[in-house]
Amino acid sequence: MSDCLVREVRLVEIDATNHAHPTGEADGGGDRAGSPPGSAPTEPVDVRITGGVITEIGARLTRRHGETVHEGGGRLAIPGLWDSHVHLGQWSATSTRLDISAAHDVAHATRIVADEVAALPGRAGDTICGFGYRAATWSEQPTVAALDAVTDSLPVVLISADCHSAWLNTPALDLLGLPHRQEHVYEQEWFDVFPVLEDRLPGLRERALAGYRTAVAGAAARGVTGVVDLEFARGVDLWPDRVAVQGVDALRVRIGTYPDGLDDVLHAGLRTGDHVGDSGLLTMGPLKIISDGSLNTRTAYCCEPYADANDLDHAYGVQNVHPEELASLLGVAHDHGLEVALHAIGDAAARDALDAFEATGARGTIEHAQLMRRADVARLARLGIAASVQPAHLWDDRDVADHCWPDRTDRCFPFRSLRNAGATLRLGSDAPVSPLDPWLAMAAAVHRSADDREPWSPAESLTVAEALACSLDGQGTLAPGAPGDVVLLEADPYAASGNAAEAAHSLLEMRVAATILAGRLTHG
Repeated sequence: MSDCLVREVRLVEIDATNHAHPTGEADGGGDRAGSPPGSAPTEPVDVRITGGVITEIGARLTRRHGETVHEGGGRLAIPGLWDSHVHLGQWSATSTRLDISAAHDVAHATRIVADEVAALPGRAGDTICGFGYRAATWSEQPTVAALDAVTDSLPVVLISADCHSAWLNTPALDLLGLPHRQEHVYEQEWFDVFPVLEDRLPGLRERALAGYRTAVAGAAARGVTGVVDLEFARGVDLWPDRVAVQGVDALRVRIGTYPDGLDDVLHAGLRTGDHVGDSGLLTMGPLKIISDGSLNTRTAYCCEPYADANDLDHAYGVQNVHPEELASLLGVAHDHGLEVALHAIGDAAARDALDAFEATGARGTIEHAQLMRRADVARLARLGIAASVQPAHLWDDRDVADHCWPDRTDRCFPFRSLRNAGATLRLGSDAPVSPLDPWLAMAAAVHRSADDREPWSPAESLTVAEALACSLDGQGTLAPGAPGDVVLLEADPYAASGNAAEAAHSLLEMRVAATILAGRLTHG
């Protein structure tokens, strides 16, 4: 952190009700309706950051000895943006992975892999690691034999877009110590080997550090100053060295742990919010529990069977953690001061998650909340559990939901219902499932269509003001005592008319002029 003076900026005010309003401008248009009148200065002001904290805001502040000056040029200033759910290691690795997201069937996917094999001869001692396939609607499902036919002895791992399954060839199965089979590896069996890919598959570790630096720089360029990192590896052990030695220091990181690392966290006496290391950027985050699967793997745990259940081994999806074990884990977390980030995509998983929160008194979030019963929307709000949601998933999952859940799509991604019930919403990406880009998440929350179709359940949309407020980690406007994290925007996020499609386009095109973390410039 460093002391600095940010000169001549216009504050964007966000109040405790999660409405936002650029001070000094009148409300107008559907995306500003309901915003409170601004109470911050209407003219450009200076922002002083001392010791990583905002200490003074006022007109024409005098520069102090040793302060760095950043010229705002009258730009709009907002608090630093947060992504409430990332897998930073996997997102970092995405830039080094073969993109197979365009594959529309098994033949297309294997053709992409075959072209990669042909283009890169002599890769002995290496691995092809791909990412992004979505097989839920394919007429033929992936098989090991299909991949073996185009890859010979080179290990190949293709990770699904939702990260809940992977399509491996035989050499990769052998290196990871997995039994031979024809189907893909999914859910807990896959989660057990996901953290050790770099250890057991040749060539992957060498790419990892460069990927981290690229990913963190890219996040800062989008105005991100903090993330909740729910990576599968033991982040509490790894992050202090990344920051202090490897220089990956452009973000605040709340470090999650999974049940397999819980004993180590408890032994260290770490509670959610405690500092980790000496950088001031790292804190202990939540206990992450993956209670069910996902829609694209067709393993999200539901109250009713999938529409295509005849093709599935588990007609209702997969319950990764049974209610008794879930309650036990939440009880331990509650007793030791840890919040819980509880992955629940299907409505049965959300029901069981809320049962466990209610029974134990644990605090934390439902992660995803993609499909919920109406009664559980109200219950989540009543219990004070936050909904950590990823709006860009609704753009990706619309067609799959129509295929798998045609009888319940009106209850998918119920953002407006949650907010109207009084629930706290936190926006994120689940990167690499969708890009680590808060403007993309906001755009999807505002306009629930990624193409020319009418929005999907438009009554569940958020306004621009609400989407922005849900991306700021509850900070509201810049004010003395707040973290010294400031983002300067080249445009007004509310400038578009009340048309949701235009507003979403404006958000997607948003340019960040500068990002300041604890008084230190990380982008600009």
